[in-house]
Amino acid sequence: MSAPEVAPVEQYVSGLNRKRMAAGVLFRDSCGRVLFVEPSYKPNWEIPGGAVEADESPWETAARELAEELGWEQPLGRLLVVDYVRPQDSRPEGVIFVFDGGVLSGSDVDSFTFADGEIVSAGFYPLSEIRPRVKPLLAARVEAALAAIDLGTTVLCDHGRRIA
Repeated sequence: MSAPEVAPVEQYVSGLNRKRMAAGVLFRDSCGRVLFVEPSYKPNWEIPGGAVEADESPWETAARELAEELGWEQPLGRLLVVDYVRPQDSRPEGVIFVFDGGVLSGSDVDSFTFADGEIVSAGFYPLSEIRPRVKPLLAARVEAALAAIDLGTTVLCDHGRRIA
């Protein structure tokens, strides 16, 4: 009996599904408010972060985006959220990672530099106040990240809804 024929690696890999990935960082202040940034290129606000580039890990993405968007170069904290996002708005399915940035002060935020013009402003907001400025999916993901901090664990989400 002969062994089954194995496809060449390139052929196998070319048939695999592709998923987009992004990584963000959740910063808080001493009052528990969350840092949100106002992008120059779209109406909805975000937490700092962005798309994972080729040959880049999610944690490298988060660190790179902090440096590019805010001029901030500090170590990341632990992973708070892994969120599977279903296809939407002509975007394919994806996986979003949220890392803990820790607690910052107002003077930390004042030291941010928006060098590349991608970010217009940054500030701390309670989730209840920022909801009109963010997509509901991000609001749900931030709620899950805050729960992960309280629980001392990493939470899994399915399209922003915490499942574990």
